[in-house]
Amino acid sequence: MDWKTLQGLLSGVNKYSTAFGRIWLSVVFVFRVLVYVVAAERVWGDEQKDFDCNTKQPGCTNVCYDNFFPISTVRLWALQLIFVTCPSLLVILHVAYREERERRHRLKYGDQCAKLYDNAGKKHGGLWWTYLLSLVFKLIVEFLFLYILHTLWHGFAMPRLVQCASVQPCPNTVDCYIARPTEKMIFTYFMVGASAVCIVLTICELCYLIFHRVLRGLHKDKPQRDRHSLPSSSCCHHKLAEVEGLVADPGNDKLQASAPKLSPI
Repeated sequence: MDWKTLQGLLSGVNKYSTAFGRIWLSVVFVFRVLVYVVAAERVWGDEQKDFDCNTKQPGCTNVCYDNFFPISTVRLWALQLIFVTCPSLLVILHVAYREERERRHRLKYGDQCAKLYDNAGKKHGGLWWTYLLSLVFKLIVEFLFLYILHTLWHGFAMPRLVQCASVQPCPNTVDCYIARPTEKMIFTYFMVGASAVCIVLTICELCYLIFHRVLRGLHKDKPQRDRHSLPSSSCCHHKLAEVEGLVADPGNDKLQASAPKLSPI
């Protein structure tokens, strides 16, 4: 897996993230992706090769290994990292959609036209909801994978000895031994702890977004002035209406004499 490509895609998220989002992304790449690439893959690389059982019955070792490790731990972590980081790409896609819409608006009405968005990356309207839903999806994925990890191995501890009873083709109860269980348990607790930190940061970011949205709503004490809705073809000609109003004023004889006859577009 090319983690550098994923890092390059997510590097642009920092421009649109809150302070909690930037910290979350740093924790993901430093304490999860980096540890996974540098150490975790090597620690768990021998899990099947050094899974020894006290029997030479053909196929029994493989069946016992599959019984205790239905999903490889290192591959489960890889899936978790992919599913956790992918929702951030939705924010980038939404901002790209806004920028493309703004570009087409400029091409159609010219550079003097009012902008559709003051800042395409500002979290207002639909982008706010996209960002909020991406955080909710991250939380669901984090809790789901922690539940799967805890359920499959009956906890986060790594036992030294596992037993396979009444599993074909094993003839009887077979004892199997996991290689380097203490080292694997340490890395398991480390990855679970990093995941817990990411969950706390995501919850803080959710609370920050909602609190900031509520405050912004409370600060709008004064009612906004009603804006005259113009057709899309004349949205950039609001100054024209002002000039016509001055021309229609009988007290402005000079302006009336000098102003050209304009017709709405």
